[in-house]
Amino acid sequence: MNKTLKLLILVSIFIVVLNILSLSITDQRIKIKLGNEILFEKHFDLIKGKRIGLITNQTGLNSQFESTAALLANNTQTNLVALFTPEHGLDGKAKAGEYVESYLHDQYKIPVYSLYGPTRKPTPKMLENIDLLLFDIQDIGARTYTYISTLNYCMWAAKENGKTVVVLDRPNPLGGLTIDGPVSEDGFLTFVGVDILPMVHGMTVGELARYFNRRIGVRLIVVPMDGYTRDMMFPDTGLCWIPTSPMIPDFLSALLYTATGLGEGTGIRQDDYFKWVGGKGIDSKIFAQELNRIGLPGVRFVPENKGELGGVRLSITNMRTFQPAYTGLCILSCSHKLISYPVPKSEDELTMFDKIMGTALIGKLIKSDVSYQDLKKAYRESLENFKKKREKYLIYK
Repeated sequence: MNKTLKLLILVSIFIVVLNILSLSITDQRIKIKLGNEILFEKHFDLIKGKRIGLITNQTGLNSQFESTAALLANNTQTNLVALFTPEHGLDGKAKAGEYVESYLHDQYKIPVYSLYGPTRKPTPKMLENIDLLLFDIQDIGARTYTYISTLNYCMWAAKENGKTVVVLDRPNPLGGLTIDGPVSEDGFLTFVGVDILPMVHGMTVGELARYFNRRIGVRLIVVPMDGYTRDMMFPDTGLCWIPTSPMIPDFLSALLYTATGLGEGTGIRQDDYFKWVGGKGIDSKIFAQELNRIGLPGVRFVPENKGELGGVRLSITNMRTFQPAYTGLCILSCSHKLISYPVPKSEDELTMFDKIMGTALIGKLIKSDVSYQDLKKAYRESLENFKKKREKYLIYK
């Protein structure tokens, strides 16, 4: 056998192997079908001939990166009449807290109503030419992330105006088994905590809609995913992460959001897209040593200075055992023990710190420098009660 023939055979074998590997990777990559895909495949009758208001942003894509807005706008059997956008706008690029104005969509020639700013709930005028509101946005599994608040407000508006809400379900990136942190109280419900929920709720947006609806009573339809199970975290789905907002560019940022983003008004702040946390006056090495001594599951703390700030970078060792909210509370408690920062206290109005916590209790406990164990005990009963209450609203096993 000459060298040329040998080379051709080797190249052919190499190509075959690559094709097999490629098929294998493709087969294993996407393990679920999103609600927006199931809508078009099995439940098109829900939207056929209907005047649709779509609540969405840049995450409203299917697994093939086709936007739900485009699929509706380009389908002759559907009538997309308006878009509604949450915080960060339709493209997801506006900064946190930045007001985005409503405008006319250049391509679709329909209104794009901003639901972040003076108007956070669709008005009767916005809904008068709409038959149903369709929700397709990727959440990150945290109570304070405002996309679920927009869902809640839209459900109330639909109830008040006799409209139907259809939620196209998507995975909870943190999975359905992690339920963590203090549960919000009725007197502390705000746009960063719109219902009685723990910081990390372990529910999909479809399940949350069903839970919200216990108080609202709107005509609600959830289009569930196919192939999704409660033990799936985002990397298990095979889907590609679409940045949900400017500060959540990847799954790790979503996982760490609650762990490092709880220090509003304390001087303890996050950086590097929620992957680092620290503050002025903190000794990074001591901070890391003390945090590692607690023995929090699924995470190690690496000392790292940022200019005049001392802090730690979080290194996830096991995403399934990691407890984001409890880790975040321990970070605040440990840093308070080290530098005694002022803990914000609600008086005439709620502080942002208490809004995020959903209760005034946690601030009081941190200020008193209670043990980490007592910190967790403080919300254990309410967390267990929530777990039981949410059972009837769950969709997936």
